Amino acid sequence: MLKIGQIEYANCTPLFHVLREQFDCLEYEFILGVPAELNRLLQAGEIDVCPSSSIEYAYHPDLYSILPHVSISSIGAVASVLLFSHVPFENLGGSLIRLSSESATSVNLLKILIHLRFGLSCTYETAPPLSIDTEDSSSALLLIGDSALKTSLVKSAPYMYDLGELWHSWTGYPFVFALWLCRNEVAEGVELTKLSRQLVEAKEQVSEQLEQIAAGATEAEWMGKDRLLAYWRDNISYQLDEQAKAGLMLYYTKCFECGLIDAIPTLHFVSV
Repeated sequence: MLKIGQIEYANCTPLFHVLREQFDCLEYEFILGVPAELNRLLQAGEIDVCPSSSIEYAYHPDLYSILPHVSISSIGAVASVLLFSHVPFENLGGSLIRLSSESATSVNLLKILIHLRFGLSCTYETAPPLSIDTEDSSSALLLIGDSALKTSLVKSAPYMYDLGELWHSWTGYPFVFALWLCRNEVAEGVELTKLSRQLVEAKEQVSEQLEQIAAGATEAEWMGKDRLLAYWRDNISYQLDEQAKAGLMLYYTKCFECGLIDAIPTLHFVSV
């Protein structure tokens, strides 16, 4: 049985809904978690495949293969990777920035933007995904996923920056937040090939089913149906086309320039 990690964020809800409702998943076991936890399970071999933080591939390219044609990306604003700050971005030099513990991809993206785009130097501290400390006027907080979406619904800080938008306005490329990664030992298996094809088909069906999915989504209870639909339609992309791959390689290059990875990996895809 193929063990599949399922990210418990609103950005993954449509794809997993279609996959589980429209396709034969009897041979799959789904394990829920946040990106950092699923990365750990994938690396340890406790799950076989999942939408994993894109930086995880660069950390361990020898362990994984990439499922083609599907990702979790944004082309501009992503709405769920946000920096909440008490000062404008350009005034963050020397500040303490607290970082979500849920995803290293977004943490490294922030460090790249601070160092290479804005030419600043900051200190960092990993923190649980809670709300920003309104008593600390010198700090900023990076939140991702549903924590970012929920915090953005209330005015929790004077400044809020969307990292997907900052990346796109700087480079002109999409940003790939997550890749579907599998461990190499299952890459050639029949179950993995089946899943890879199902994901591509599910991706193509998502746009036609968003209204139906939103009607039953728990996220609509706190986000509102219209806002949730706008998030899925305007901010989240499941594509992994040539532009997205170019953006991914640019991200890896800038990670290397900042000393965040030891080498720029070559993309190795599953054959399906």
